[in-house]
Amino acid sequence: SPGPSARTHLRQVEEGSSVDGAPHSARDLREQQKDRKELLEEERLRLEFIICVFIMKLWIFLLVAGCATLVTAQCPLCTTMKWGRCEQNDQSQCSCFLLVDDGSQQTINCSTLVPKCFLMKAEMYRSRKGQSTRSIGGKPVETAFLDNDGIYDPECESDGRFRARQCNNTEECWCVNSAGVRRSDKGDKSINCTLLVETYWIRFQLTHQKVSGQINDKSLKNAFGAEMKSRYDLDPSLIDNLQYDPDARMIVMDVKKPKGDRTIDLGRMAYYMEKDVKVLPLFYNDSNKFITNVDGQNLGMDNILVYYVDEVAPTFTMKNLSGGIIAVIVVVVLLVAVGLLLLFLYRRQQKKKYKKTPQRELDNM
Repeated sequence: SPGPSARTHLRQVEEGSSVDGAPHSARDLREQQKDRKELLEEERLRLEFIICVFIMKLWIFLLVAGCATLVTAQCPLCTTMKWGRCEQNDQSQCSCFLLVDDGSQQTINCSTLVPKCFLMKAEMYRSRKGQSTRSIGGKPVETAFLDNDGIYDPECESDGRFRARQCNNTEECWCVNSAGVRRSDKGDKSINCTLLVETYWIRFQLTHQKVSGQINDKSLKNAFGAEMKSRYDLDPSLIDNLQYDPDARMIVMDVKKPKGDRTIDLGRMAYYMEKDVKVLPLFYNDSNKFITNVDGQNLGMDNILVYYVDEVAPTFTMKNLSGGIIAVIVVVVLLVAVGLLLLFLYRRQQKKKYKKTPQRELDNM
């Protein structure tokens, strides 16, 4: 039988203690391994949770970005106005607008030409922000007039028509026609512009670039009619007359609508065409300038003048003349007066000589 020391050792082993009173090494290792496994399992679960959250956030981001791209793709470009932006509204419908008046949005219809009043406001806004925005001729009638004032910051009605009185955010005001062109002298804010007078006739005086061959008048009119229809959606039947001077490379086109008509806006069409020739097109593809094909020849334009004829004659007076014109008139009047004075003095001198000559002859006799 085992001795006392052996029995004590056996009892300590059964109780899980070593001989020196410390925990048994095998059991301790099992406990440590178990604790370590539990810690590793917790770390694994925590890491999986973090990865799942990250993946969910990534999916949400990609989903939002994809939806935004889809929304943008669903809204077409504003082809009739290169500065126009089209976005989906809360009703998932595409709405297009221009930035005007310190960044406020003006809703526009990109399926047709944008009203000239809205275009001018957008140009003024971009100008303030420093953004880029650029023989047979003459008046068709005595009451026709040019736009010599250039662009200003207009006041528009909700449908894009000009208000009859414009002040350009100053104390100086004037009356305009339906094309937004000044048709009166400038005055103060008391100026009376009770009615927006309609422009029913516009004359375009264009100078085309040099071409190698001759241009047929009939082919030219047909080509212009097709170009005006495709580019500005203008009924070719509104082209009342087209004249051509090959020596001056000048084309004169009269566009008329019936008096009293308020469905056709000639002003916006004329503004688009003027920009197409003078500066840069207002269309989204602004590199596509006004070029028409006549008998196989591409005909580009060098210059354009636009005359406006209203249903009621304008009310310009001498006060409308610029300082330069008045100065020229004054100089001409002064030159005429000096010429008459010199002529008077010369004739007076001649008369004196004539009177003295007979007296000398009598003295000799």
